[in-house]
Amino acid sequence: MSRILFKKEGRAKFISHLDLMRTMQRAFIRAKVPIKHTEGFNPHPYMVFALPLPVGTESVCELMDFKLAEDLPLDTVPALLNRALPEGIEVTEAYEETYKFKDIKWLDIEADLFYDSKDTDEGGLLRLLTGDKLVMEKKTKRSTATVDVRPLIAACDVKRADEGVLTLRVRLAVGDPALSPAQLISAIGQNAPFFAPDFARFRRLELYDKDFHVFR
Repeated sequence: MSRILFKKEGRAKFISHLDLMRTMQRAFIRAKVPIKHTEGFNPHPYMVFALPLPVGTESVCELMDFKLAEDLPLDTVPALLNRALPEGIEVTEAYEETYKFKDIKWLDIEADLFYDSKDTDEGGLLRLLTGDKLVMEKKTKRSTATVDVRPLIAACDVKRADEGVLTLRVRLAVGDPALSPAQLISAIGQNAPFFAPDFARFRRLELYDKDFHVFR
């Protein structure tokens, strides 16, 4: 399997995961990059994404695996695909897969938290997220459970970006169990409603394995 590292930014963040798959499929065709397809009555390209990206979230660390149908130097793939991709989606690297996506365990997220009130307390939010416990109601497949999600936060930093805006950088677990950015915001609201933002904007920064090594 081969792998690409790509960005999804700007207006492209509003492209759904299903539409992203279609966009990538068309880009391979237009770029004349020979991707291998499955056999049978309904062949489809070998194409697997690491972690589906929620609509509205930007990322500079998206990964996608694919199979080439013919020999092609992988270092030529980024330029070929970028000529066929829409604005906001950019392939930055192509290489042979070494590790499996199941080995991804942590994800760095940057979140801009917007408040109607300009009196925001970055220190208080940091203490909340780095305390001994962060208990919340978390939905499971069958019910709702009360869980401590603090072990699912490996690192955290909060800075004031502007009046009424805090920038949160946090490393969240993405394995099983996992804590999504939306769930983190929910946990903040459940434990300290005055720290719940009126709006949050997310950006993926980096992926890691269980030992906190950058995953590629």
